Amino acid sequence: MQLNLNENILDHNVSIAHRGASGYAPEHTFYAYDKSHKEFNADYIELDLQMTKDGNLIAMHDEDVERTTGHKGRVEDYTTKELKQMDVGSWFNKKYSQYAKKEYKGAKIPTLEEILDRYGDNANYYIETKSPDVYPGMEEKLLHSLEKHNLLSNQKLNKGQVVIQSFSQESLLKVANMNNQIPLVQLVDKDKLSTFTDEDLKFISSYAIGVGPDYSDLDEQMVQKLHNYNLKVHPYTVNTEKDMQQMLNIGVDGVFSNYIDNYIKLK
Repeated sequence: MQLNLNENILDHNVSIAHRGASGYAPEHTFYAYDKSHKEFNADYIELDLQMTKDGNLIAMHDEDVERTTGHKGRVEDYTTKELKQMDVGSWFNKKYSQYAKKEYKGAKIPTLEEILDRYGDNANYYIETKSPDVYPGMEEKLLHSLEKHNLLSNQKLNKGQVVIQSFSQESLLKVANMNNQIPLVQLVDKDKLSTFTDEDLKFISSYAIGVGPDYSDLDEQMVQKLHNYNLKVHPYTVNTEKDMQQMLNIGVDGVFSNYIDNYIKLK
């Protein structure tokens, strides 16, 4: 999306590449990020962060490494060097043979530093933190890395270049306490949105710019209600064109998708 100098991308309907272009390439690898960013021009690269045994932040969705590496154990049980020896591409070739590529075999887990070094301020980042009790100090490390790459300047934040998301309210409040200018999005577990009271929504709107619910929990009335609290609505994970069109029809402000190219064509 081409923006004027002082425009905020979050004022538009945004395309969030869920774990990169993860429908077409192994999630959270440079193959997936390059495809969503360079080929599809998605508005955001979406990252899940985990912390290694030696305290580095890496991009991986699961706290357990088995699904994408075939190894046993949790991310926190391994050093960065050990994780770097794991292959996070072969599982994709087996599971999604129609998109398999020889080069995906042996794909490496990227660190947050490597991701920020690779794309710098030429990309927008939508970054998920976990609960602080899972990885104490994660928020401090994340903000330190973003600061180091000059992504927390007022100009960058006013353009929506970085968004931090979490299911953990505690984690988001911790970030807000350290830097209250960073746009935050409260992720919401499936089936939970309808249980929120007006007080809950009022409180969320005091620290977050939006919510990320499961798309199946949304209808036009719910989207309008959230908008009434000045909350943007970015549902996950919207993978069929039918569901994408439905989300556009009910007025969401963007979606997470594994097939973000299809959403970009529709919106």
